[in-house]
Amino acid sequence: MKLVSIIIPTFNEEDFILTTLKSVIDQKIGKYKKEIIVIDDGSTDDTCNIIGKFVKSKKISLKLLINKSNIGKSASLQKGFMASKGDIVIIQDADLEYSPKDYPLLLQPFIEVKADVVYGSRFVSHAPHRVLYFWHSLGNNILTLLSNIATNLNLTDMETGYKVFRGDLIRKIAPKLTSSHFGFEPEITARIAKIKGIRIYEVGVSYSGRTYAQGKKIRWHDGVKAVYEILKYNYFKS
Repeated sequence: MKLVSIIIPTFNEEDFILTTLKSVIDQKIGKYKKEIIVIDDGSTDDTCNIIGKFVKSKKISLKLLINKSNIGKSASLQKGFMASKGDIVIIQDADLEYSPKDYPLLLQPFIEVKADVVYGSRFVSHAPHRVLYFWHSLGNNILTLLSNIATNLNLTDMETGYKVFRGDLIRKIAPKLTSSHFGFEPEITARIAKIKGIRIYEVGVSYSGRTYAQGKKIRWHDGVKAVYEILKYNYFKS
């Protein structure tokens, strides 16, 4: 393993994207090289200009894919996966709720036990966690439980934003993805659970959730849609 692709979907993140990119670039991942792919999902603020100016000023290698209109997180990730070349592919949210400092933890199972997929769980870690919304946390737990019932996995955090994949595996799965917006989490979990012999691991990660006033985008109706998608991708769609 020589190359790690870091996929960053973004939409209207002018307040966070610069800090995120700097943190991703600065984070050391041992002997591995980094490939950074940002997918701007039709941002209407200054996100794209900020990225462009930063790339020029720092003369860094970064692939920027731009959606002319907002097509959602799942479809944006699909584009990023297909454009990646890494032996390992990491999803990085653009708002730094998840810290790149956890990359070494996320990569460890690939190096030591030949993992195929690693989930970064917010609920099995002693690392700092910002205390925010009870109902949001309860919703995550319910969705994880429903997903586990359907997949027969024992995940603690199906909805985590930190998901890491063997590169060839996610590029094989990517063309099959059909969910929209935040449906990626239950869909990808359902799809990998159906692969015989797949090696899935969890590691504990830190979490610094942001408030709705700070731009958090997920809402209660996304949870309702997730229930539908858990049923759809586990029982009705191959």
